[in-house]
Amino acid sequence: MNALPRWVLLPALLGGLFVLLPLAAMAARVQWSSFGALITSEASLSALRLSVQTSATSALLCVLVGVPMSVLLARAEFRGLSLLRSLVLLPLVLPPVVGGIALLYTFGRQGLLGRHLEMLGLEIAFSTTAVVIAQTFVALPFLVISLEGALRTAGTRYESAAASLGARPSRVLLGVTLPLVLPALLSGTVLAFARALGEFGATITFAGSLQGTTRTLPLEIYLQRESDPDAAVALAFLLMIVAVLVIAAARRRVST
Repeated sequence: MNALPRWVLLPALLGGLFVLLPLAAMAARVQWSSFGALITSEASLSALRLSVQTSATSALLCVLVGVPMSVLLARAEFRGLSLLRSLVLLPLVLPPVVGGIALLYTFGRQGLLGRHLEMLGLEIAFSTTAVVIAQTFVALPFLVISLEGALRTAGTRYESAAASLGARPSRVLLGVTLPLVLPALLSGTVLAFARALGEFGATITFAGSLQGTTRTLPLEIYLQRESDPDAAVALAFLLMIVAVLVIAAARRRVST
């Protein structure tokens, strides 16, 4: 602490208050006497269950496709790599509603792929699958940017040493590269899960709001906001608790 300039303390405290005060204000509005009943209603539990299930599936999909993408962006060298990186990270800056529209025109009934999938009897839009796709679309860049940065920082000396000893590329990747960046992979996965858990715009645009099928917790909070503000505040606080617990558990795993 002595090595830090004193002026850092004030803006750091202001930043912390900027984040914490709204959360404290929301907690102060919770009707604690009826909190249990509000968050255990059938609609609330259905939305929470759907959110956790789809977010976990989305996080798994982010790992399956995001790890190869990160390795490619960090290790490969070819013309157009910068453009490819920009396109992969585009959902970070796109409004989620725009992402939902793009997915609808891709997987919807009249979409680029959706019209062909419908001929095979597969309807994706306004289904639970659509929720997973929307969440994966917005969450994938969080894993990619975390893992790519860690791969670049780790360098290639250990990989080169393993390759010089005769290890095949797949063994180098699985036995050397990924263990080196495992903390970044875990933190990126948690970020992806947390982003998927809070996804709203792309989900409601592409998947709609059908109870038990596509109505995740953020959508339930939005609907309750007009009809039952106390329930909306209670569910928002519940979502915040779940997110905090997930992040805290992941940080403990990473630190150990």
